[in-house]
Amino acid sequence: MAQLMSTLGFWNSTAARHTPVEDVQGIITGSLVAALGLYMLASAGLLTGSTAGVAFLLHYAFGINFGLAFFLLNLPFFYLSLKRLGLAFTLKTFIAIGLTALLSDLQTRFFTIAGMQPAWGALTGGLLLGYGLLALYRHRASLGGVGILGIWMQERFGIRAGLVQLVIDMGVLAVAFFVTTPQTVLYSVLGAVVLNLFVAINHRSDRYIAL
Repeated sequence: MAQLMSTLGFWNSTAARHTPVEDVQGIITGSLVAALGLYMLASAGLLTGSTAGVAFLLHYAFGINFGLAFFLLNLPFFYLSLKRLGLAFTLKTFIAIGLTALLSDLQTRFFTIAGMQPAWGALTGGLLLGYGLLALYRHRASLGGVGILGIWMQERFGIRAGLVQLVIDMGVLAVAFFVTTPQTVLYSVLGAVVLNLFVAINHRSDRYIAL
């Protein structure tokens, strides 16, 4: 019975290592919360950075399905993940990206947001996406793209993953000036700052070392 409880994660005797069931719940909940954050941003007509931001740009500019674009854009980053972060990280990240892409498309069948004020959408969307990413990072997964690069640079050079992502996100949002209005871009920058500062403050390898 004790062994079963430990396996399920209710009584994990190894504080520095997650059980498989703990990883499953972390990846599912992280993906769900991240999808909710993306929906908040989309409901306010905003964008974000990384591959999700590029997927938003393609969706707004050409009507391409967001979930499909998000999944396909992340595929090239799996090579870096596999070479630098290992097979386990890559597989969990692949699952997280697939789940987030799927949930982003499915969740509108269960509820809809009639309207969202842009500043509130930037704040809540950025925070929810940050919470989702934090859950995934702590279970050795990510949402691909810049997240993979950020995790690698934090582990290799000690540079905060959130700060790496923030710099690149600003570049993606700069391109958005050619696709949408300056007001939308400015609110999107607010969301990106909220997201990445949340991750930078809360995701530190010296505070949380479980694998």
